Amino acid sequence: MKKTLMVAAVAAFMMSGFVATEAVAGPEGKCKACHNFTMKDKVGPHLKGVFGREAGKSGFKKHSKALKNANWTWNEENLLKWVCNSKNAIKELTGDPKARTKMPPQKMCGEKGKAVVAFLKTL
Repeated sequence: MKKTLMVAAVAAFMMSGFVATEAVAGPEGKCKACHNFTMKDKVGPHLKGVFGREAGKSGFKKHSKALKNANWTWNEENLLKWVCNSKNAIKELTGDPKARTKMPPQKMCGEKGKAVVAFLKTL
């Protein structure tokens, strides 16, 4: 039963025009260029278990000041904002118009952003 549901979910996802690795990696390897999907950090923090985790609390040593002091959780809404435009999201999520993040805007918005978040939920 689980296998049938998984196959159906993958088929639906493929028919929507997105392949998880393509949406997450992007043509330039957007996520995996800086992030790892295991517990190892790269240039950016690892993304293993990011969904539901408190922002800035992965143990990554190089978070921006705004992320180190973050008081939100990486839920679907916040991740969608972040993967679309992290520069705007950090300001909105902190309530500080001067807040900064080291991550450049990824412009993975709309359906692409939803595909990225769906993938992050699986990690």
